Amino acid sequence: MSPVAIRLLDTASLDFEDQFQRVLHWSAETDHAIEQRVAEILADVRTRGDTAVLEYTARFDHLTAASVAALELTRDELKGAFDAITAAQRDALQAAAIRVRSYHERQLQACGLSWHYRDDDGTLLGQKVTPLDRVGIYVPGGKATYPSSVLMNALPAHVAGVGEIIMVVPTPRGEKNAMVLAAAYVAGVTRAFTIGGAQAVGALAYGTASVPRVDKVTGPGNAYVASAKRRVFGQVGIDMIAGPSEILVLADGSTPPDWVAMDLFSQAEHDELAQSILLCPNADYLAEVKASIDRLLPEMPRREVIRASLEGRGALIQTRSMDEACAISNRIAPEHLEVSSIDPHRWEPLLRHAGAIFLGAFTSESLGDYCAGPNHVLPTSGTARFSSPLGVYDFQKRSSLIEVSEAGAQALGPIAAELAYGEGLQAHARAAELRMKKA
Repeated sequence: MSPVAIRLLDTASLDFEDQFQRVLHWSAETDHAIEQRVAEILADVRTRGDTAVLEYTARFDHLTAASVAALELTRDELKGAFDAITAAQRDALQAAAIRVRSYHERQLQACGLSWHYRDDDGTLLGQKVTPLDRVGIYVPGGKATYPSSVLMNALPAHVAGVGEIIMVVPTPRGEKNAMVLAAAYVAGVTRAFTIGGAQAVGALAYGTASVPRVDKVTGPGNAYVASAKRRVFGQVGIDMIAGPSEILVLADGSTPPDWVAMDLFSQAEHDELAQSILLCPNADYLAEVKASIDRLLPEMPRREVIRASLEGRGALIQTRSMDEACAISNRIAPEHLEVSSIDPHRWEPLLRHAGAIFLGAFTSESLGDYCAGPNHVLPTSGTARFSSPLGVYDFQKRSSLIEVSEAGAQALGPIAAELAYGEGLQAHARAAELRMKKA
C-alpha cells in the first residue's frame, strides 16, 4: 500500500499561514438541492403527518409499514434486544451507562439547581430550573450504528428530569441494530420509532398522529438531518448543527507514536471529511508518527475512509514550541483535543477552546467516546469558541424569580421610572410609580 500523502507543515515556513488555512477550510453551507429537498419534506410532514412519514420511510429506507404505529419499538422489544446481546456487550453498556449517569448527576449538582436569596429590603430574587417536558433524540442508523449516542443523549435528559424521551432511528430495509435497541432499554428511552432522516426530525418538531411533538431535538445525523434541525429551530430547540468529526493532538514526543497514529485514525475512520491534526515541536517524532501511519493503515478495515480523510483534511504540523502549539489549538477550537505529554497539566491552563480536553498519554479520545463519563456530543467546526458539550443544562430551562417587597418597591421604583421615561415608555414608569409611597 502506498504511503499516506498527509500534509507536513512547519509553522516556521513563510507560507505556513496559507497552507494552514487550506487545512482548516470546510464549508458548513448545505448543498442547495439538499436544502430545497428538506424544506419540501418538512412541509409535507407538517401537512400530511403520518402519511408523509410512511412514504418517505419507504422511499429512503426501503421499509414499508401499514402505519407509523407499526414502526414503534415496544419496551418488550428493547428488552428482548438487551437480553439477546452477549453478556460482555450487556456489561459494557451498563458500565458505560453508570459512568455517564454519574458524571451528569455531578453536573446537575454544579449547575442545574434552582436557587434564590433575599436582599436587605426583603426582596426575593432567584432562578427556577425546570426540565423540558419531552425531548426527541436522533440516533444515526445508516453507514454505522451508535449505541453510545443513545446513552449520551438519553441519560443527561433523564438526569435533568425530562418527562418523556422519544428516540428515532432509521433502520434501512428493516435491519435493526440490537446494541442500539439494548442501549435504549438501558438508558430508559420512553418511546422509540424506526424512522429517520428529515422526515423523522419533522415528525418530532411538528408532531403527527403517532409521533408526539417534542420540545427539543438532539443528536447527530447526515446533511439532511442537520438541514432539517436548522429549519425547525424555533418550533423546537436543537442542541447544535454538527459538522465532521475532529481530533487535534498536542504532543511533546513522549507518547509511543503508534498510539498517536491510532488516535488520528479514530476520527479519520468516521468519514472522509473528518479531520485529524497533530501538533508537535519535535520533527523526528512527527516522522515517527508518519511511519506508524503508513505501517498501521493496511490493518484497518476502514483504511480507504481513513486515507481519504488524512489526505484531504489531515496534517502533521511542526511547531516552534508547545506554547505555540497551544496557541494554534485555540485558533482551531477542535472538537476533541488530546494533550499527549509528560505533564499535560502544564499546558491545560493555556487551552481555552475545545469541546473536550483529554489529558495525558493514556487518555485516548475513544475512552471519552464510550465510557469515561463526560458527553461525547461536542461542538465541531470551531464552534467550541462559543458553545459547549451536550449536558444536563441542554434539557433544562431557567425562569427568573422576582418577589419585590414593599420596601423594595420604594428603592427600585425611582430607578425603573427614570430609565422608563428615558426610553419613552410612560406606562412602564407609571406602573413602578403607583407602587411607591407618596412623599
